[in-house]
Amino acid sequence: MKERKLETYIRVRMYKTQKESWLKVVKDKGTTMTDLVISSVENKLLDSDRKEIMSFIEKQGNIFAKIENNINQVAKYVNTQKGISNSVLGEYNAKLSELNSMKLEQNELLRKIYKLLAK
Repeated sequence: MKERKLETYIRVRMYKTQKESWLKVVKDKGTTMTDLVISSVENKLLDSDRKEIMSFIEKQGNIFAKIENNINQVAKYVNTQKGISNSVLGEYNAKLSELNSMKLEQNELLRKIYKLLAK
């Protein structure tokens, strides 16, 4: 996708306090005044917010990868011990069911986030 270049300007008159407030938002968000105004007017996410969301999604994937690795370690332990007690197995299955529910909920939230990011 070819990047478009900004080619025109709009001058806006405002109170000094408004300008200071906008500049504080720009600084806090780590963005530009142009991005802030365009995103606000067009009801889009700021680029800085988009990057933060993508970073969060990546971290979520990493967390689940670690959990899946732990599941594999438990399975390996059970295989080497040639068995597992019924109480431990019941607890393990309950945790797996809970993990599965969380993963399904996460996937639904990620679908919603991706829709918002596409705007």
